Amino acid sequence: MAELNQAVTRMVFENYNVEKHLDDHLQSTVSTLRFNKYKKPEKIGTGQGLSGHTDKTLTTILHQNHVKGLEIYTKDNKWIGFDPLPSSFLFMACDGFQVWSNDRIPSCKHRVNLKENEERYSFGLFSYLEGVTRAPDELTADDHPVKYKPLHMLDYVQFYVANYRNVGAGFSVKEYCGV
Repeated sequence: MAELNQAVTRMVFENYNVEKHLDDHLQSTVSTLRFNKYKKPEKIGTGQGLSGHTDKTLTTILHQNHVKGLEIYTKDNKWIGFDPLPSSFLFMACDGFQVWSNDRIPSCKHRVNLKENEERYSFGLFSYLEGVTRAPDELTADDHPVKYKPLHMLDYVQFYVANYRNVGAGFSVKEYCGV
């Protein structure tokens, strides 16, 4: 999964012509692997699971079992179900990539909405940048000014966890460090 993360990151850097920053970026990337278990809903169709949010990471790669439930929020303001093949992995750009890209790559808003009477399992590789995340100069211009103050991802995650009751699941990186 780490190799997949590096390959997709390389593609993004090449697409934006900022390859000269890639090695430093990859060397500063740390990841954690997390296993998630969602219990059977107490009542089918109640939408239990995980409310809509963006991950407070740089990127997330998910793999899930056969139980459906992952939904992704579209540009058209609609929730759509994501039903991957059993061998598929989902790569999501998250809050850190939104800051790094200066809003060119939006963070993927998603949720888990359980509709089946089965437990759902997934595991994810959650990647972070050590140090400061900021847009490279090449991704800013007079017509696309800097949109975020430098982001220390660990501080951001710690703030979110400590203040979750006050800020809620929908708290965004724009609220945290937007200009």
